[in-house]
Amino acid sequence: MRPVLHSVLKRLVQNGQLTVHWPDGDSTNYGTGEPASALAFRDNRTVRRVASDPGLRLGEAYMDGGLIPVGCTIYDVLNVLLRNIGQQFSHPLLDAWERARRLTRVVRQANRRPAARRNVAHHYDFDARLYGLFLDKDMQYSCAYFEHDDDTLEQAQLAKKHHIAAKLNLTRPGLTVLDIGCGWGGMALTLARDYGARVTGITLSEAQLRICRERATAAGLGDVVDFRLRDYRDEDGVYDRIVSVGMLEHVGIANYANYFDAVRRCLAPDGVALIHTIGRSQGPGHTARWLEKYIFPGGYSPALSELAPHFERPDLVLTDIEVLRLHYARTIRLWRERFSRNRDVIASLYDERFCRMFEFYLAGAELTFRHEGHVNFQLQFSRTVEVPQLTRDYMLTDQLHASGKAEQNVLS
Repeated sequence: MRPVLHSVLKRLVQNGQLTVHWPDGDSTNYGTGEPASALAFRDNRTVRRVASDPGLRLGEAYMDGGLIPVGCTIYDVLNVLLRNIGQQFSHPLLDAWERARRLTRVVRQANRRPAARRNVAHHYDFDARLYGLFLDKDMQYSCAYFEHDDDTLEQAQLAKKHHIAAKLNLTRPGLTVLDIGCGWGGMALTLARDYGARVTGITLSEAQLRICRERATAAGLGDVVDFRLRDYRDEDGVYDRIVSVGMLEHVGIANYANYFDAVRRCLAPDGVALIHTIGRSQGPGHTARWLEKYIFPGGYSPALSELAPHFERPDLVLTDIEVLRLHYARTIRLWRERFSRNRDVIASLYDERFCRMFEFYLAGAELTFRHEGHVNFQLQFSRTVEVPQLTRDYMLTDQLHASGKAEQNVLS
């Protein structure tokens, strides 16, 4: 299988250089110039496995120690590979895998209720100490919003929450908010504490639910924030506002109609909804096999064209779109740095293979936003063309007000 892998790499690496050290001691240089990286294959079995299914086996080879970066990190290796794949690279072997993945993605992303619960637990029910070692203090596990180049992770995540709050147009205290996919509760607690909202947060993660409730009690917000273990498809309340951050990526293309049905059903006639999701700027695709198996089973980041047929309807009005470019790449870079600083502690919680798995995940995720057309969409909806205000000035006014809150919170 070495000739097959050689053929792929020879055609692929045109921008930058990758040096491969083969098990028999030979070395091959692919491409020229910068960026440059190198890797070594420990044995021929690893070569065969990677050549047979690079989308899955490359990451497994790194996890198992069969692929070893030489004089660099796995980030550097993936930087060369993904910047070339992102330039519309084509090869018969990889094209065949691409076609097969697209044909079967509806089945893989069916995400019926029991599967959805298992998929969430697969990634979010790790030891909470893990996430505390690389996320910000508020445990925001989604794209931050960098208002300034020198923003810290804490500042950027706080700015993200207030940026979203501005788009929710929380015009008065006491508005009811549904938080679909509430994570560890940071968004819900911010809306309650800083904007006087009454928030219901729903999640499928029992581990997250426990922490959410503990945080609400500790913050003295237990009477205005209610966290529940509930599937979005089962929610039947009606709310003034709906927010959903980093949840749509877990819905799956087979359930977009169900998701937007839930938004429509739960949104008051004069309500506003804000959906924040990873998306694709270059059209539909598929979830990489390795990512689907080890990190986000059932997950998929949609193209806008895949969502539009499900929200283009007379009872749900798209009122605003913002595309966040490279904000997530910057966010994940800061996560990677924190993960690296705390690697020994994380290895003591799990093991070396787990650390390599997460390193591969974080490196690949950052580079996907840098080289493969991934962005974040913020989609605002209402039930009528008259809501919210007809110009975007209110967002700026609310954002300026929120920036003052953010500064006070950071200082405190």
